[in-house]
Amino acid sequence: MNLPRIGLTTLVALAFGLAVIQLVSSGTLLSLFTQAIIYAIFAIGIGVLLRQNGMVSFGHALYFGGAGYGIGILLQAQLMPAELAIVLTLVGLTVLAFVIGLIIVRVPGIAFGMLTLAIGQMAFLMASRARGVTGGADGMNIDWPSTLFGLSQSVLLKPAHMFLLCWSVLVLVLFALALLLRSRFGSITEAVRDNEERARFIGITTLLPRAGVYALSALVTGIAGILSSLNTGFVSPENLHWSLSGMTLMMVVVGGARALWGPALGAVVYFLFKDILGDYATHWMSIFGLALISVIVFSPHGIAGALQRLSTLGKRGAPLPAAARPAQAH
Repeated sequence: MNLPRIGLTTLVALAFGLAVIQLVSSGTLLSLFTQAIIYAIFAIGIGVLLRQNGMVSFGHALYFGGAGYGIGILLQAQLMPAELAIVLTLVGLTVLAFVIGLIIVRVPGIAFGMLTLAIGQMAFLMASRARGVTGGADGMNIDWPSTLFGLSQSVLLKPAHMFLLCWSVLVLVLFALALLLRSRFGSITEAVRDNEERARFIGITTLLPRAGVYALSALVTGIAGILSSLNTGFVSPENLHWSLSGMTLMMVVVGGARALWGPALGAVVYFLFKDILGDYATHWMSIFGLALISVIVFSPHGIAGALQRLSTLGKRGAPLPAAARPAQAH
């Protein structure tokens, strides 16, 4: 996809968000959409790591919950405006992830996933036991100020406005990632992912790009954590638990990581299953599990991969325009 097309798609997507709040009047439905979008951003963070590094993380909830705790502690201390606290939290998480990445991306395969799991669970235990700072197992209320970025909380937290904010952030995150991954950085990380030994042979330092992708995925996940803490005004150790990482990883698998937007699609499908089937089936997760297995078996690149294949087949099977048809002999 070329740059003008990316820009046009972004504008159309932003306009779609405006259309949704005009067409959907139910605050409950908009709140459900908002939650799905927040987890879509979370899933994109994990998807970027899988897409560019070929690595699976079971501990990315560390950055989701860490963003909530970071902003909560900074706001509680009242040392700076909330806007600066958000920026500082995201920068701090990105730097932390880069440092961690410099160590753990050296480890291949399942060992990398186990390391991320161990680090994430260590953070979960620390948050559960540090009652004086984090509130322990009871969680932590986040004292957001009465105004944020010039908007009052009463306006910002309305379901329609919160949906539009989260949707706009999702679209802009995808736009920024699309541009970044089309740059030299994206080409280098793909080369390292496909054949690290050959990349070293042609002079590419492979450690820094891998750690950079890990930090980038943590930044995207942290953005989702900030939006979640704003939406709920609360964070608990459950936001750091490995099960949250596993649930989001399922979204990535269902949606597909090959397409940048695939994990977001997987998150939407997951929440549709949860909302629709949850009303009729107690064990709706079993049904979702069967759907997950079906996707893995019949479409290893997820729903997005299947849609892309159908699109390609449709283009190949489309009839040629009259001007392009070969002339018939008379």
